[in-house]
Amino acid sequence: MRVQLGLKGSTDDSQYRDRLQYHPDVFEFFTQEDDFTTDGLQKLRYAIQAVQNEATSKIVLHQPMRYQKTIFTELIAPESRCPGLYKFVEQSTIDLLQVAYDFDVQVLIHGAYLRQTPKYIAMYPSFDAAQDAAFKRMDRFNEMGGNHIMFENSISPIFYYGDPQFEDRILAHGYRLAFDTSHCFIAEHGDNDKLVASIKHLMDATVHYHLVDSMGEHHDSLVLGTGKIDWRRVLPLLNENSKATSIYEINLADPTDAKEQMESHRYLVELAKTLTD
Repeated sequence: MRVQLGLKGSTDDSQYRDRLQYHPDVFEFFTQEDDFTTDGLQKLRYAIQAVQNEATSKIVLHQPMRYQKTIFTELIAPESRCPGLYKFVEQSTIDLLQVAYDFDVQVLIHGAYLRQTPKYIAMYPSFDAAQDAAFKRMDRFNEMGGNHIMFENSISPIFYYGDPQFEDRILAHGYRLAFDTSHCFIAEHGDNDKLVASIKHLMDATVHYHLVDSMGEHHDSLVLGTGKIDWRRVLPLLNENSKATSIYEINLADPTDAKEQMESHRYLVELAKTLTD
């Protein structure tokens, strides 16, 4: 049973160089607002080249989570009420897709976040109108990005996995999906049966996984094996989806040391041995 080594880091030399010593199969760049200056985009391009030359061609570019340090990059933020945020989401998506086409890599966009989402939902006449706005914007980005873009699930009801009917609505849009295990697990209140069912239901559309453990109560980003996700059930499904990449998205004590990501990898490698013996 195969276990991919997928690592994540920023464009800072101290971070991606630390990850390169392990020769990852997959690398995900967690971009930030300062990566979208002229110098920042050039630095991103150099970092991608370094990873491609020294480790892997399988690279994902994660759109920044925040704008102006504290504002989450919510797709539903309306242009009329949030012009700066709207413009940043728009331009950063365009910039990332240009890089993705140039280097044949992938761009990951969050369909929603959670903490500030209610504030933006309140800017619409109804929840349904806000959710429709998210789909409309993802539709447009999907058309722009083609086979270079994917959309990740949130814990927020705006865009989440775990409910089969809502998943059918997502599938009807033809998106390429990123599946965060902890987000689904938390959205479904720590229910492993629903997590497994969701992974199966969305498998054909899923091209990338964020492997993260959780206690199923809130966003805790735990090392694999320290939470309540049943990895004995999940790992065989990841193997079944042979086209998909994956990375460990774990909170790090030191951003320049992938220790917790590597602990998660060792856990899965050892688990895989017990499943194949």
